[in-house]
Amino acid sequence: MSFESLKNKIADSRKKSGNRKNTPAVYEDFKYMLQDVNRIYIGAKYTYRELIENPETAFKFKSVIEHYLLKETDPDTTIESDFYYMDPGSFSYRTYEQLKVKLKISVLVERPGRQGKSERVYREKTVTLEEFAAIPLPRKKRDGIVVQELILSKLALVSFVI
Repeated sequence: MSFESLKNKIADSRKKSGNRKNTPAVYEDFKYMLQDVNRIYIGAKYTYRELIENPETAFKFKSVIEHYLLKETDPDTTIESDFYYMDPGSFSYRTYEQLKVKLKISVLVERPGRQGKSERVYREKTVTLEEFAAIPLPRKKRDGIVVQELILSKLALVSFVI
């Protein structure tokens, strides 16, 4: 494919997509699953049903979802929503506490900008379940907190008894 034809193809696709500001947001960027030696990283836009149906999800985590988390949570609930509105006294909270989960969140903060004006930007932060649950819901909304990722310890998952 020549450079000109590639350039035309890109221009055509931009014309077809139109103005991106008017299109609804799709959060496919937060639907992923990664692993390293110690942890499993799961994008927060997954629903529990999608995790159960996903062949990449660890069998043990699927079992935890089916036997423990779905007892009081709807299968179509996203991980983000579950954590955002989670009550520290809930069964889901205690289950995740045993799994020693951490969350990667984005917080809207003010920083000094150009010409003395302040601007609001998102800062990423990794917090424990206890730290996140301690934040009251009105503050989560006020600070524009967004849950991006669930971080599971493989050791805690393996040692979890079903």
